[in-house]
Amino acid sequence: MFKYIERFFAEISKKRVPVLIIDELQVIGDLKIDGLLVYKLFNFFVRLTKELHLAHVFVVTSDSLFLEQVYIETVLKGRCRYLLVDDFDYETTAAFLKGYDITCEDARVAWEYCGGKPVCLVELINCRNREEKAKEMFTFRIGELETQLKLVKELGDEIMIGSKRCDVHYEKLVSALKMFVKRDEIGMNEVDEVSKRYLVKENILFVDPLTAMIAPQSMLDLSAIREVMRDA
Repeated sequence: MFKYIERFFAEISKKRVPVLIIDELQVIGDLKIDGLLVYKLFNFFVRLTKELHLAHVFVVTSDSLFLEQVYIETVLKGRCRYLLVDDFDYETTAAFLKGYDITCEDARVAWEYCGGKPVCLVELINCRNREEKAKEMFTFRIGELETQLKLVKELGDEIMIGSKRCDVHYEKLVSALKMFVKRDEIGMNEVDEVSKRYLVKENILFVDPLTAMIAPQSMLDLSAIREVMRDA
């Protein structure tokens, strides 16, 4: 497969520079074909870019810990760059909504509930009653978070870290999430490793490896965490 792709890009690169984009690569993180496939892929990407100069390669993932692990274990230092695709800041959000003739009140509601998360903003833009939709999204996210914690509390859960199977503890998850009641972000090492990895895996928290900080995935998640933790 790699040889075919290499020949394909070699032919295309005679006229233009191809760009290869791989989305959500973490789904094959544990797939083995004579060893972990993901590491073979990254070594191949290095060959395409740094060695043969045939293409640009973008690897997109919502699992920041997966990317950090791959970065370390495939010796990518000096061979790639992190590009953080973050939510809009307030000014960008306001400008984006203004382009759709959103009222100041609706813009306030959008920022209060969704922050600058584009997918949520688009949902609000396409609704007539935007405040009702925002509250619906907020309530739904609260329900998801409560259900996730309830499942862990009653049934337990586990995750794999390397080759080790680790138990996830409800009390430690709550302890980690409670840190966000009064803070927007926390240090990467303020949370036990199992809880951190579990909450990232469940798309509740995001770890920024460049700043070593942890934050909720979105403003909606932050608000939902604070609401759920009030009664936890």
